[in-house]
This record gives sequence, structure tokens and C-alpha cells, in this order.
Amino acid sequence: MSASWKNALGDAIPADIGEEIDVYERQCELRRDDNIDEKVFAEVRLRRGAYGQRYDNGHRNDGKQIRDLVFPTKATKGPGVEWDAPGMIRIKIPYGGVTARQLEVMADLAEEYCDAILHVTTRQDIQLHFLHIDDSPDLMRRLAAVGITTREACGNAVRNVTGCPFAGVCKTEAFDTTVATEALWKFLLGHKDAQDFGRKMKISFSGCASEACAMARMHDIGLVAKVQDGKRGFEYYVGGGLGAVPHQAPLLYEFLSEEELLPISQCICRIFGRMGEKKNRSKARIKFLVAKLGIEEFRKLIEEERKTLPHDDRWTDWIGKNEKEPEEALLAAAELNGQTRPDGFDIWFKTNVKPQRQPGFCTVELAMPLGDYTSAQSRALADIARTYVGETMGVRLTVEQNVVLRWIPGAKLIDLFQDLVKAKLASPSAQTIVDVTACPGTDTCKLGIAASRGLAGELRERLAAKQFELDEAVRGLKIKVSGCFNSCGQHHVADIGFYGVTRKRHGFSVPHFQMILGGQMDNNAHSYGLPQFAIPAKRIPEAIDRLTGWYAKEREQSEGFQDFIKRMGKPPLKDLLKDLTEIAPYEEDPTPYTDWHDPREYTTGDIGIGECAGELVETVDFGISEAERLAFEAQIALDAKDADKAAKLAMDAMFSAAKALVYTQNIDITNDRAAIVAEFTSRLVEPQIFWDQYVGAKYADYFRDAVAEPVPAGDLEAAHRRVEEATLFIEASHTCKNGMKVVEA
Repeated sequence: MSASWKNALGDAIPADIGEEIDVYERQCELRRDDNIDEKVFAEVRLRRGAYGQRYDNGHRNDGKQIRDLVFPTKATKGPGVEWDAPGMIRIKIPYGGVTARQLEVMADLAEEYCDAILHVTTRQDIQLHFLHIDDSPDLMRRLAAVGITTREACGNAVRNVTGCPFAGVCKTEAFDTTVATEALWKFLLGHKDAQDFGRKMKISFSGCASEACAMARMHDIGLVAKVQDGKRGFEYYVGGGLGAVPHQAPLLYEFLSEEELLPISQCICRIFGRMGEKKNRSKARIKFLVAKLGIEEFRKLIEEERKTLPHDDRWTDWIGKNEKEPEEALLAAAELNGQTRPDGFDIWFKTNVKPQRQPGFCTVELAMPLGDYTSAQSRALADIARTYVGETMGVRLTVEQNVVLRWIPGAKLIDLFQDLVKAKLASPSAQTIVDVTACPGTDTCKLGIAASRGLAGELRERLAAKQFELDEAVRGLKIKVSGCFNSCGQHHVADIGFYGVTRKRHGFSVPHFQMILGGQMDNNAHSYGLPQFAIPAKRIPEAIDRLTGWYAKEREQSEGFQDFIKRMGKPPLKDLLKDLTEIAPYEEDPTPYTDWHDPREYTTGDIGIGECAGELVETVDFGISEAERLAFEAQIALDAKDADKAAKLAMDAMFSAAKALVYTQNIDITNDRAAIVAEFTSRLVEPQIFWDQYVGAKYADYFRDAVAEPVPAGDLEAAHRRVEEATLFIEASHTCKNGMKVVEA
């Protein structure tokens, strides 16, 4: 059927892709008739890029009612199938490279099937929200006809392979990684050795070691271009990842030749599929396997696997294509000289334009607020691309949710600027503090705890209003916001990061954000930040003002933000912001009790209170507060490079929180640690009281695994992870406490 499918312009679907979509459509029909289990179908649709999403109020941002745009989460046989959750589709855009034709098709799909908004993700994908499941097969066919797939954009598979958006035009790169990126993603897409993972795998390519590029060290597999003795290859990292507890990827090979890139990656997939965790999803990423085995043992396994790996011609048939430019300029090179500059051009030029390594050409970065642009803007962007860079890959999406135009002659920048102004795409804020990154949060994500997009939008608006008054060092800072622990907004590598949490204040649930400081994007995600303390969501803008003002006033000449934070230390930081953590009772000021851009009273669910709640809640609060103090002290020890002290304090913090929760069920609990673990497991974990509806006992396992696996003496990185785990366990303890029914003594 689909093998001969063509759209109105004659674009045809490759036969194999068409057959796959036909199979998916039949699976949708089976699910609709309740002839396929929902759990099985969930993985089926995820591997086709189809996600369920959160949907609270039934309206788009413009206030118009959306039709019943849903994915199925529950079905009954026969007529009257129930549908109760909306969906979105994730479109896989390897290394962010997109054509003018593809921009037009995605614009049409967003307008016809969704809410006319295209969202750029932090993995260079495009997401369309509010999609009906019945429309997804046709949408996939129309994408396939212009060379785009949604296959394995989600699910337990190799996700989109990301790459530096400036690959091929960057002045500091070792070489252009575009062809290698293209080769690896095509090789692993649907590969039989990449189908049996316990969790997802993320891969990135960077052209140079010193820049942020594609942040190789925070990926499951991270590759950095390198030339050794005149031969091209890669620094090869494995076992990184953000998520709730981030791991920095250790170096697997200092230099791996191009010829070995695909077979070694295949070996890693085979080992991960065979040895990776399958039952406990919270431990199923490859970072846990690498940490458990150690990089030396993991390398031995790969080398043994490589000896018996059947040969595949595809391993090397792409090599040599790297010798030519993957793109060709549409227009001739020319410098910007003496032309009359319209209002706003000079500011935009300073923030959004940088020269390519090819003389006479520039790249232009378009700042997309919150990663969003409209169907109309997508069509305008397609026209602009055809005018200035050609039909093919002169446009790239970025992990900071922006769009980059490449191969723009300097002499055409003024014309381009004027066209971008007409399309409302000329915001002078790219790569500045105004350009805040955010995940979907509570807008559409089922895991969202706080409104990350709401906060990011508010920060963006306030910072944009005064950006030219800010100290130059402050203007260059990066802010990233996630709606929960899972770091989809990549908060761990920001100068200033936030993730959503909740706190109980004056009898109400109050949206908060945990502040993360100390992250670094440069040097391919060289360091991860650590949580400081939780601040009410509505107080975050003031916290940003104080923090950046403090930095501007007290920093030493040329002192970077991370160095400044380390030099000043945590106690002064706490003194600076501590009063912002306190809020008045609801009756005096209801403002903090709602989230950003959501007028409804904030809630995370009903909370039961027993007769002894007064005394017992005070006790549990005291224990969790003590846990927070200990975790804070652990961070100070970590700053002082005292791994053993940091690990001990983190462990003490976990026990303090665990005992406080056990006390609500057994007031006779002692300080015996074995008894605390046993009581915590039997009274809170096994009855699923300390439990997350999506990840089960994940946060409880941080505590129990820490008891079973102490941090090795002097291991600073393992201590860093233990402090992170303690912080997350404490956050989960807050959530558990807020929802507990306290028993009588």
C-alpha cells in the first residue's frame, strides 16, 4: 500500500519505510479494538516516536478548544473506546540538519494535525503536540516522503544522534563530523544489535574538545573529533548521562580510527543489550553498567566482542566522503562592508552572528523562545533558506533549542536581518542569559512537577527587558530549567540550573525549583553542577537578580562564574538567598501558591492527615530538614575535594530522611542503621508508600544501594554521585511525606 504512496508534489516513500508504517497502523487498529496489550503497544508507539502527554485544561495557548487530540491509555472492547490522554510526535532530525522542503512539510503537519507549533528539543528533534493517534500513520508517511523518520525517536533504542550545529564551518574543529554522524545513525537505526536495551542510548559528535559543541561527556556514547599522525578518528567516551543522577563519561579510547567507529559502537550495543539491567529501569542506562564494571573491564569486554563480530561492509563504505564539503554555498562569499545598517542590526549582529572558517561567510543563530516557532514562521524560514543557503542542509537545529543558518555571505546579512524581522525571528538574544533553555515541564509532560516553561518564559521576558543594562559577564551566562529531576532541560551543565520540586508550606503544596550551580557546558560538558537549595517558583526571578548582581559586583577580573561560586563558597550563597525560601501563609499572600502562568492552585494530589499529624509531621519535618543540612555540608566537603567526608555526610543525610519517614509508621524506631533500612523497606517501600507512579522504587533504591555499596575511599566522582543521590532521596522524601497518611502511635 505505502510503497507506492505519493503526496501532491510527487514525493514517494521508500518501500521498506512504507511497509513499517503500514505495520504500525495495523498495530494502532489492534490496540483500538483491545487486541494488543497496552504495555506492548506503548513500546510499539514509543519506537515510532509517539508519546502520551499531560493535558490538564483542554485549551491551547491561544485559548481555543482543541479537538479530542489524544493517544489511547485505556481501551474497552467494542464500541465506546475510552481515550483520556493527549499525545505528541517526536521527529528525529540527526545532528539537527533540516532542508527547506522538510521545514514546509513539518509546518503543514503542525497546522493540520496539531496546534501549529513546532518545538525544538534539547536533542535537536522537532516535537508536535496535541496529535490524535489516528492521524499518526499518515503524518509519518508524509514525513517519510521527504526523508524524515520518527523511528526510534523514543523508546528503549538509540535515540537521535546529535552533533555540533557548526560542524564543517567551525574555526576550531579537528574536522567536519557530519558524514560520520550520518553514517553512525543510519547504521544503528533499526539494527538488530540495538533492539534489546533496558533503556535508551544517546550518542553525540563534537568537532572540537574545548567548546560546548555536542557535550560529548554527558552522553552514553560521546565522540570528539581528533587527528592523530595525519589520520582522522575520535576520542571515544562511554557511560555518561544526565537524568536524576548524572555521570560523566569516562574515556574509553584516546584515539579510535574512523574504520573502527561503527564496529566498536556495534560492540557496545551488543554488550549493553546482553548485560545491561532489564528489570530495574532506574538502573538500566549504560552509565550504571560502566560504573559497575569499571572502564578497564568494560574495554576488555568490547575488545573480546570485536574479535568475533561478523564483518559488515557498511563499517567503512562511508569513509572518504568526509573529504568533500557536505554542503555547498548557494551564494558567493562577500564581506559586510560599508552598508547602511537598519535599527537593531548592530545588536543582533553582536549576539547572533559569527564568522565561519570559510572567509566571507557567517553563521546566524535564530533564538527561538522556549524552542517554539509557528507553522507560518517555519514556512518563512524555508523561504529564507532557499534565498540564502539553498534547498539542502544549510539549516541546523541546536541543543539549545535554536536554529542556525550557515553559509550566509557577510554582504547579505542586512537583507537577511530584514527578512528575519518580518518573520519575527530576529530576537537579539542567542547565546545570552536571555536565551533560557527549558523542557516541557507541567505543560505537557506527565513527569513534570513544576512549570519549567512558565518559569523560563518569565525569566526570558524579564531578562530581555534589561539585557543591555547587564554586566557583560552576566549577559554570557546560561540558564537551563527542567520540570523535574530528570534533566531534560540539561540543568546540570548550566551556569545556573533549576529543576522542579514541591514543598509543603502552611498546609499547602507549593511549587519550588531546586537551584543547581557549578555546571559547565564548555569542554564538552566538563563539569556538572550540584543542587544548592529549593526556592519557591515565584521567587526565582529575584534569586536570579541577586545572584547575578552578586557576581557582577564581587567577581575578580576575568573570573568565570563557576570559579566565582567556588571561591565564594556555599555559606555566603545561602546567606544571600535564604530569606527567599520563606513564604507567608496563604491568607496573607496567595501568590507563591500558584505556578508560573497557571492561575490554578498548585497541587500534586490529595494528602491524608491522621489524628497524630501535629506531633508526627513536626518530627518528620525535623528529620528531613536535618537531612538537607547534612547534604549541604556534604557539598561543602565535595568543594574541598574531601571525598570521604562528602560520602559519609551524604549517607548520614539519607539515613536522617529515612528514619524520619519510618518514624511516622513506628515511633519506637532506634538509631540502628540496619533496623532503619529494614523498617524503611518493609513499611514504606514494599507497601508502595515511598513510591513513584512512573519509576517505582527508583529513589528508594538510591538509599538501599548506597547502604550496600559504599563509596570507595578517595573516589571524588563517586562521592559526587552519592551527594546527588542523597539530594534526590531527600526530594523524594518530601514528596512521600506530603502524600502520607500518618498512623497513630
